[in-house]
Amino acid sequence: MGDRDMRHLIFAFTTGVLLAAAPAAGAQTVGFADAIKILAASCGKDIESYCKSATLANNGITQCLAQNEAKVSQKCNADRVVVISLIQERLAAQAEAPKLCNRDAQQYCKGVQPGAGHILRCLLKAAPSVSKKCNTAIDLAGYR
Repeated sequence: MGDRDMRHLIFAFTTGVLLAAAPAAGAQTVGFADAIKILAASCGKDIESYCKSATLANNGITQCLAQNEAKVSQKCNADRVVVISLIQERLAAQAEAPKLCNRDAQQYCKGVQPGAGHILRCLLKAAPSVSKKCNTAIDLAGYR
């Protein structure tokens, strides 16, 4: 299995985890690229050993790793839990950021047309003036 195939498997695994997981709140998040790096390092050998025939669709990798949890390395199992949690945090932060930044957007981005990231760009430019709450929400959402 080549590096490209492994990245596809890990991306499918991560995506499957995201679809099955409920968002949570917290202080740190991770994006897909970092999640893939973590899982490639931790779970690559396990996926190749136990999940070679798992399908990319319908959470096949996720289900396979869960079914083989007792055989999968402790590092992979531990990192899967961490990655799932951090991705959940990112999704929750992305859902909350517009609410947490609404007041700042109204104050610093008057006249900016919503959509296509215009308000986010405005808030990023105004970062020194924007509230700590909004700046933190932007960071946790992975927008900076």
